[in-house]
Amino acid sequence: MSKLIDAVGHALNLSFAMTWQILWALILGFWLSALIQAVVSKREMSRLLPDDSPKSLAKAAGLGAASSSCSYAAVAIARSIFRKGSDFTAAIAFEFASTNLVIELGIILALLMGWQFTLAEFVGGPLMIILLAVLFRLFLHRDLVARARVQADRGVAGRMEGHAAMDMSVTEKGPIWQRLRSPTGRTATSHAFVMDWVAIWTDIALGLLIAGALAAWVPQSFWQNFFLVDHPTLAKIWGPLVGPIVAIFSFVCSIGNVPLAAVLWNGGISFGGVIAFIFADLIVLPILNIYRKYYGIKTALFLLATFYATMVATGYAVEILFGATGLIPNERNAKVIEASVKLNYTTVLNIIFLVFATLLVVRFFRTGGRQMLKDMNAAQGHSRD
Repeated sequence: MSKLIDAVGHALNLSFAMTWQILWALILGFWLSALIQAVVSKREMSRLLPDDSPKSLAKAAGLGAASSSCSYAAVAIARSIFRKGSDFTAAIAFEFASTNLVIELGIILALLMGWQFTLAEFVGGPLMIILLAVLFRLFLHRDLVARARVQADRGVAGRMEGHAAMDMSVTEKGPIWQRLRSPTGRTATSHAFVMDWVAIWTDIALGLLIAGALAAWVPQSFWQNFFLVDHPTLAKIWGPLVGPIVAIFSFVCSIGNVPLAAVLWNGGISFGGVIAFIFADLIVLPILNIYRKYYGIKTALFLLATFYATMVATGYAVEILFGATGLIPNERNAKVIEASVKLNYTTVLNIIFLVFATLLVVRFFRTGGRQMLKDMNAAQGHSRD
């Protein structure tokens, strides 16, 4: 019994250490995302994405990068703007960018794994959207899109349907910074900030707990054998193929998969495999089931096949490009460490941003936040009925 307690304690210790390392960055990222959401409405997003032209896809990528980083919310928002008239390909491009090009992800990657992984995210993300658009142009038939739209209009719920249905943007006229500084703008920012945390905290917690457990309980030798580290060429081929598969069955999505990616990187997965794993947050099993509910089984299978192919291809491209330019780190020293709270820059930043987050939460509850939470739950429950 004591051994079990020690093992659990070790895993929790590692999970807490990773949480403490990234806490301030998470708060910063969600605040920046909330600022953008405060001035860009979902109705405006639908109007800006009428087709799958390069211009529309570029707008979708930009809007997605400035939006929520929660995979479940991103999937629900994509369905919402698709129902409001957005092109299907553009809506999916928005969904990709919303989870894979957000600033929170880049900051956490840099803190836990190194700046090279952040650069790979922002290089691989747009490439993945381009490849996906090409696949959709080649293989996505109009009748499949039509059936998907009919299914989407039936109102079945995903996990974050209530959150996706809300629009907290400021509609007043005037320059962006003037709107953000106004009382309405500050309130909208606090609402978006808190609601995004409500949407994603379980994903982050689950990811950190799984990463801590794997780091504590799975020996390095297992990962090294699994990722074929003794065969460097095969490892580079195997990594992008297996990375998304590990993601599918890990149930971890959004930013929550970065701590697990750190464990896999230390264990020996290839650089391209890490990137493919991180990008695969949109094909974990619960989300695949949501695609089935949203768009029907045929469309869900189509999305799985094209997403997987795109993620694998992007993993290979990043592996080749970064290998050719010498940007792949030589050392595998991602931060999976024991808990140790010391008076250093991380602790100072965490304290500052925790105070800042507290002020946002206080404003949220003082300006109707409690009712918003009730409305979100009611909308989600109603769409299930």
